[in-house]
Amino acid sequence: MSSYEDVLYEVRDGIAVVTLNRPEFLNAYTAAMARGLQQAVAAAVADASVRVIVLTGAGRGFCAGADMKLLQQIKPDGVSAQRPGAEGEFGTSRFGFLIQAPKPVIAALNGPAAGLGLVIALYADVRFAASEAKFTTSFAQRGLIAEHGVSWLLPRLVGPAHALDLLLSARKFGAAEAERLGLVNRMYAQEGFMDEVMRYARALADTVSPRSMAVIKSQIWKSPFQDFNAALALADSEMQKSFKSEDFREGVAHYLEKRAPKFTGR
Repeated sequence: MSSYEDVLYEVRDGIAVVTLNRPEFLNAYTAAMARGLQQAVAAAVADASVRVIVLTGAGRGFCAGADMKLLQQIKPDGVSAQRPGAEGEFGTSRFGFLIQAPKPVIAALNGPAAGLGLVIALYADVRFAASEAKFTTSFAQRGLIAEHGVSWLLPRLVGPAHALDLLLSARKFGAAEAERLGLVNRMYAQEGFMDEVMRYARALADTVSPRSMAVIKSQIWKSPFQDFNAALALADSEMQKSFKSEDFREGVAHYLEKRAPKFTGR
């Protein structure tokens, strides 16, 4: 296991587990953690043996949001605006690197995720919640607004009416409601939660093409910026490229030969 600033990093059988690591503060987010998280994800992207990234929190929480001591120190002109990206990109969004990573990112929400912590989860590709996890947007109760792209991300998951409810009220809600709303893909029992998450991640790592996952992820995140014809044209182009790949040949071969796949990502 390696460690970055306020972040633990471990690779297990093709799965990189990135753990926010300030358990005594429910993993409240700091500038050091921001650097550590980005470095850990970069390491996972650069490691050819890694096929899936799992993001979780140490102890009983995922991330309780920004460290309140840091919030107290913010001056009125202390936060610069983020530069917009080109169409179909996420510019300099603080957590855009999670979307831009060419490997699937799974958020394992083992406990409370509030404010900035909830936002981080929205930048993941798939979200699973432990049954005792609690969530809140919290911004309106702090005199803040819908930060870091949450006003774009959240309505696309739960619809504008539910997004407005969660953002305006800043109320707390549980994992069962998060699953019902579509905020998380699935809720698992608290006991054995990470085992279930790792079982899903291992299925991705062992049974599907890394090349396919990278292209599909890119297609999905680009699609909100495209009309149907543009999305179709991109799919047709990528389909032709896939026919030339080693993973396509292996995908057909392992099916016909009735054996486990041996994808290379090429």
